[in-house]
Amino acid sequence: MVIQICIGSACHLRGSYDVIEQLKSFIAEDKLEDKITLKASFCLGHCGEHVTMKVNGEFLDGVTPANVKDIYINTLKPAALGE
Repeated sequence: MVIQICIGSACHLRGSYDVIEQLKSFIAEDKLEDKITLKASFCLGHCGEHVTMKVNGEFLDGVTPANVKDIYINTLKPAALGE
C-alpha cells in the first residue's frame, strides 16, 4: 500500500505534518513498514478543506489530524492486512 500525503501550502496549514507524524507512529507501532509506504508529495491537485491523501492512487477525502487515527484503524490498517 502506498499512501501519499500532500505537504503543499494549503495542506500544510490544515495539518499535513501532524497527519504524517501520526501515521508514521501508527505504522511503526503495528510493525507494518513492510506493507505500507508513506510518501510526502507536493500538491496533488485536490485542494479542499482537508489534508489531501491518496491511497494506492485513489483520493481519500476528509483527512484531518483529529480523525487520522480513526481512518488508520478503520480503513488503512485493514486494507494493508488484506482484511
